[in-house]
Parts: sequence; C-alpha cells; structure tokens
Amino acid sequence: MTDKNLIRERIWKLLKDRGVSSRPHGRIPDFQGSVAAAERLSRTIEWERADVVFSSPDSAQRPVRRLALDDGKDLVMPTPKIKDGYLLISGDVPDADAASTIRGAYRYGSFISRFPEVDLVVEGSVAVDLEGNRLGKGGGYGDREISELRDQGAIGEDTPIATTVHELQIIESVPVEDHDERINMIVTPMRVIRLFLNEKIPRVI
Repeated sequence: MTDKNLIRERIWKLLKDRGVSSRPHGRIPDFQGSVAAAERLSRTIEWERADVVFSSPDSAQRPVRRLALDDGKDLVMPTPKIKDGYLLISGDVPDADAASTIRGAYRYGSFISRFPEVDLVVEGSVAVDLEGNRLGKGGGYGDREISELRDQGAIGEDTPIATTVHELQIIESVPVEDHDERINMIVTPMRVIRLFLNEKIPRVI
C-alpha cells in the first residue's frame, strides 16, 4: 500500500470513528459541517469577487454549489469521474437546490468543451496540508480538473483554488508527485486558511 493510500485509510477511519462522516471510505468524505464550511467560504472576499465558480461534484461540496447558484453565480461542474466532461449551470437557474445535485446538474446544465473564465475553484479532498498539497480519493480527477482549467487559460496563477474540509482532514504532510496540483485556500467550519505558497507561514483568518 502506498503512502497516499495509507493516509486515505487513516483519514477515512478517523472520520468514521469520530462520527464526522458515516460512509467516508473510498470517496471524498461528506463530513458533518460541510454546510458551515460552505457558508464560511461564502463570506470571503474571494467568493464576493467570483462571478463563475468551479466546484467538484462531490457530496461534501454540494452546499458550495447550492450557495453559488443561490447567489446568482454561474457554476461549472465536472460530471462524475469526468466521464461526460463538464457542465455549465447558469446562475439564474429556476431551482438552485435541485441543480446543485448531480442529477439536477445534468437536467439544468449545458455541456461545454471550453471553460469560461473561472474566478474561484473549489475541490473536494480526503486530506490537505498547509503547504497547499491535497489528497483526493485516488482517481486523480481533481488534479486533472485543475490542470485542464489551467491549460485552457480559464484560471491563472492568482485564481483562488480552495477546498472545504473538516479540521480532522488537515494533516502535517501530504506526499507529492509530479502531476499533483496545489491549492491555495483551505476552508473548514471553523476557519479560512489562505496559503501564500511563496511564504512559509500560512495566514489563518
């Protein structure tokens, strides 16, 4: 078992043992407090400035997608495992609650081959560290999504790339490989951590 898989197994067990997530194994954990984390993200300047939000399709990020649509922001969402590409859901969608689900995104969204300019990226994570390294569930989908956004010029060096997680998912160090993409913002139900990747000390707000 690789170091990454050992960490995944440890975090999944920890979240289940602590009652934070009922069925975390093998997935991005849908953690207790995901709504509070999304609400905290929605009170940041990064959110206020964003007209287009990109969010992973994981259950833990559904509150993010719902709040984005409630706020009239356009939403870009990958289909599960990027099997069918990407969907764009307009911020004036008539049913934001339904559209924030995977089934609803297929119903209300439109398939796109080119991304619009994206102002804020929100990815799900199994674990993250304060160096901006994140660990997904093992399929490489989050790294691919960020890479494709960057390759198309939809995001730049200064674009906020956030993850919403429980405090227990923040660990000392995530193993890194060449293809891994970094984040620059961690949001938990309790705090916002902005990672200035050229600085040694993260700023916690």
